[in-house]
Amino acid sequence: MQTLQAIPQIDLIAPASDSMLLRDKLTLLLDSTGEGIYGIDLEGRCTFINRAGAEMLGYPVELVLGKNMHELVHHSHEHGAHYPEEECPILKAFRKGESCRVDQEVFWRADGTCFATEYSSYQIIDGGEVRGAVITFSDISKRRLAEEQLQRAKAELEQRVAERTRELSAALMQVRELSAHAHSVREDERTRIAREIHDELGSLLVALKLDVNWMASRVADREPVARKCASMNRLIETAVDNVGRIITDLRPSILDHQGLIAALEWQVQEFSEATELPCEVEFDISPQAFAPQGTLATAAFRIFQEMLSNVAQHSQATQAKIAVRLTPDELLMEVEDNGIGVPAAALANPKSYGVMGMRERALHFAGALSIENAVDGAAGAVIAPESGNAVANRGTRVRLVLPLRNDSHA
Repeated sequence: MQTLQAIPQIDLIAPASDSMLLRDKLTLLLDSTGEGIYGIDLEGRCTFINRAGAEMLGYPVELVLGKNMHELVHHSHEHGAHYPEEECPILKAFRKGESCRVDQEVFWRADGTCFATEYSSYQIIDGGEVRGAVITFSDISKRRLAEEQLQRAKAELEQRVAERTRELSAALMQVRELSAHAHSVREDERTRIAREIHDELGSLLVALKLDVNWMASRVADREPVARKCASMNRLIETAVDNVGRIITDLRPSILDHQGLIAALEWQVQEFSEATELPCEVEFDISPQAFAPQGTLATAAFRIFQEMLSNVAQHSQATQAKIAVRLTPDELLMEVEDNGIGVPAAALANPKSYGVMGMRERALHFAGALSIENAVDGAAGAVIAPESGNAVANRGTRVRLVLPLRNDSHA
């Protein structure tokens, strides 16, 4: 129930000579409206009711007059429970000098059925005293039905959305598991290929070098042949170097033999030598921490490689800052440059496979990867100065945090 204070009250004071005319006008007014309207005295008995109200309740007008309206049409709640008269909002409100408006109850018809109703009650004032109340009501069954249907549709939609969300979450988890498995298979295959190249091709090149050296020692007095042997020796050495580089690209042996931290330090050195960028490097390793191993170490190393590769290929930077921190609880890697930054559209592009790959690797191990503007943290911002068309160098900061399980060193 909504209780309304200071609602205009109905005052039926009128000169006696005009009472008949006023009654006729009121009757015409009441019968011309589509809403039900009835009046009650202080005891709750009906003093008047319009035609629309009587028809809505299913009673002839004469059978309603003088009846207690609560007992006649408001005696029970919607599901049949008794509705005590002392709890009736209509009676409680006007007896306290208040008005009310209610839209969550029902009125009962003469045939024993009920309908959802919205009703309002206002005091009747005569000679400055409260004489009763006038009640307006309407059948809102269709509106209530529409609201219930809308609520059901909303609930069904929410249920479908929830089910679809669960399905998509499960599918996404399967895709991530498949992606992680693909990464693992690819790393295993790289390791196998690197090992075979080292064992087969490497040993063949070494044997070939020994044979060329053997030939060179026996043809030293034949200058053309000796020069050819020297040339072949240089080609073999170049091939050995290339094979070593390919093996390292496939799977750095330092990662397997000396661990993740040594591999990261080696990668920083390789990056610095290849790009000739001034690098501010910080490795902060807690004595109590254990470096990740296995697939987690591989994922961290590949993400770090991609970070440095992006700086080298896209940033146009003149310097870089590299930080690696290892604690018992997490591994943090951060690469920051002073280059041109990265547009937000590039980060959201579904074809940004490098960024996507880093994020998926991190998410598989419950990690978090962030890429943001290095100056003010605005993700992907590339801000142009007010004067001129050149794009200001904002730089990019890529940060990876990987939580370490208690068995991450096992």
